[in-house]
Amino acid sequence: MNYDDVVEKLKSLSNPETIEGMARFGITPERTYGVSIPNLRKIAKEIGRDHNLAQELWESNIRETRVLASIVDESNKVTEEQMESWAREFDCWEICDQCCMNLFGRTKFVYQKVVEWSSREGEFVKRAGFVLMAVLAVHDKKTDDMEFERFLPIIKREATDGRNFVKKAVNWALRQIGKRNLNLNKRAVEVAEEIQKMDSKAARWIATDATWELTSESVQKRLKN
Repeated sequence: MNYDDVVEKLKSLSNPETIEGMARFGITPERTYGVSIPNLRKIAKEIGRDHNLAQELWESNIRETRVLASIVDESNKVTEEQMESWAREFDCWEICDQCCMNLFGRTKFVYQKVVEWSSREGEFVKRAGFVLMAVLAVHDKKTDDMEFERFLPIIKREATDGRNFVKKAVNWALRQIGKRNLNLNKRAVEVAEEIQKMDSKAARWIATDATWELTSESVQKRLKN
């Protein structure tokens, strides 16, 4: 399937009602056809992995083509320059999260970008740093606890950022690290307690929500088993 085939397929699945509904969830890219993520994944399966096509799809700057680009790209061919370029162009949380979950989390630069992006000022680039923390906490089964403990001071440092899409990602990262195992659960709860004492509405929300989940009976039972 080439670029023109993909666009024709997207046009055939266009749904104006979906576009209206997306705005209620903060999905507000400049251009979109309103195609659902499950349908995009079906198209991606037809395409297969294709690094060159992914670049064409990204450059189109349409919500659906950018999500598809993140799914069909080949992580071993992604450069640091590409990651920086795409991240600078994130215009909503969905594109940010899809890129992190589908592609960036599998690149060799991922741990480096977690540290770098979580310090950036741009809302969606900073969000990407914390989304990648959450993605790694769930999917990277081989890395030891020390690497994830290194993320906790970063989470504490950025917990006062009151921007909605940043604070939710900081919270997500803290919760996923704390659900990785009992040791990290204990450390995450300790950090949440420290964050709770900060003079910041965003920090208190992050801490309260994370502590509630990480100390819940269901999470503690799963970790102990």
